[in-house]
Amino acid sequence: MDGHPIENLMKTAMESIKDMVNVNTIIGDAVEAPDGTVIIPVSRVTFGFAAGGSEFFGKGGQAKDRNEEAEKKPFGGGSGAGVSVQPVAFMVVGQGQIRLLPVHQNAMWERVIDLAPQILEQLKAALKKNSER
Repeated sequence: MDGHPIENLMKTAMESIKDMVNVNTIIGDAVEAPDGTVIIPVSRVTFGFAAGGSEFFGKGGQAKDRNEEAEKKPFGGGSGAGVSVQPVAFMVVGQGQIRLLPVHQNAMWERVIDLAPQILEQLKAALKKNSER
């Protein structure tokens, strides 16, 4: 025998999860835009797994029956798994920059915060030009 039936059940379920979730699920395949910019999707992967089982004894489950029927015990079991893949962001590489563009609702405010130093530099440059005139 290859081990306890629950071991085989868990092994099969975990191999199925492994086939579904790999590194390409989290960091997706890069896509190149016509202008040479490369876009890489980034996702969050969560999964849950459960397995259980029971062995049943015949004739009321008495101690003498357990010894006599140790090899004949029927097994009942089951397993289940759930996988969730959610897009988190897109990494954009091009034009001498690497940017991470988040997907969630607060992305606009994070983008404003990311751009704040550039905006301040442009504002300083504009004010300097005005003061030189």
